[in-house]
Amino acid sequence: MAEGRHIENPFEYALEKTSWALRDTGRMLGAERRPRTAAAPTVNRITAADLRAALREGMADLGAARADIVFIGVIYPLAGLLLLQVAANRNLLPLAFPLVSGFALLGPLAAVGLYEISRRRERGEPASWRDAAGVLSSPALGSILGMGLILLALFGVWLAAAWAIYNATLGPEPPASAGAFLSDVFSTPAGWTMIVVGCAVGAVFAAVALAVSIVTIPLLLDRDISLLRAIGVSLKAVRENPTTLAMWGLIVASALVLGSVPVLVGLIVVMPLLGHATWRLYRRLVSS
Repeated sequence: MAEGRHIENPFEYALEKTSWALRDTGRMLGAERRPRTAAAPTVNRITAADLRAALREGMADLGAARADIVFIGVIYPLAGLLLLQVAANRNLLPLAFPLVSGFALLGPLAAVGLYEISRRRERGEPASWRDAAGVLSSPALGSILGMGLILLALFGVWLAAAWAIYNATLGPEPPASAGAFLSDVFSTPAGWTMIVVGCAVGAVFAAVALAVSIVTIPLLLDRDISLLRAIGVSLKAVRENPTTLAMWGLIVASALVLGSVPVLVGLIVVMPLLGHATWRLYRRLVSS
C-alpha cells in the first residue's frame, strides 16, 4: 500500500461518488464543462473587520440591483408564511416556530441565486434576477442539489428533535388552541424548559449547518470541485476561524430575528443582504 494514502471510510466513498454523479446531472442539463480544480483551495484567517467589510459589500450588491433582488427576496417571506400556514393545523402548532426558524438551515441553498448575482457583478457581467437563473446551467448544479439534500435532511432531523422536545415537555397531546399553547409555553415550567432546551438544540443544528455550508455552495459555483471536497473546505474554514465565524452565525441569527418582525416582511431585505454578504465573505475566506 502506498505510504500516506488516505483510506476513505464507506460514508466518504459514497458521498464522493454521489457528488460526482450529481455533477454529471448538471452537465446533462446543458452545463458547460470546466477544468477540474487540481490544487486545494487555501483557507484564510479572517477577523471581525472582514465580517463588516462583507456586509458593506453585500449592501452594495443589494443597492446595485434593488428591483431584481427585491423580486427574489419576496420568495423568502412567502415561503415562511406557507410554512406557518402548514403549522396552523392544531396538531402541528408546536412545530410553528421550529418550522420557521429551521427554514434558516436551508438558507445557503435558498441564496444560490444571490451568490450568482454577486459573482456576475464582480466580473462585470449582467446581474439581474434572470441572470441569477444561470445557476441552472452551472456544471455545479448536481453538487448544489446534493448539498441541498444534506441541508433538507438536517432540517428534517431538526423538526423531529423539536417534536421530541415538545412531547417530553408539554406533549404529547396537541394544544387545545393557539392561545392555550402560548399560555402553556410562557407561563409553565414545562413551557420554559421547552424553550431553553429547544433553543440549545436548535443552536447545535445551526452550528452544524454553518460548518458544512459556510463556503460550500459559493465554492461549488466558483470552481469545479466535488461536493465532498467543498464541504471539507467549509469545515476547515470553521476550524481556522471558530470565533469569527461564530460571530457571523450570531449576526445571521440576529438579522433573521429582526427580519421576521413583523410577519416575516423584513426577510425581503434581510435574506438578500445575507446572501450577498455570504458570497463576499467566501471571497475573503477562500483563495486559490
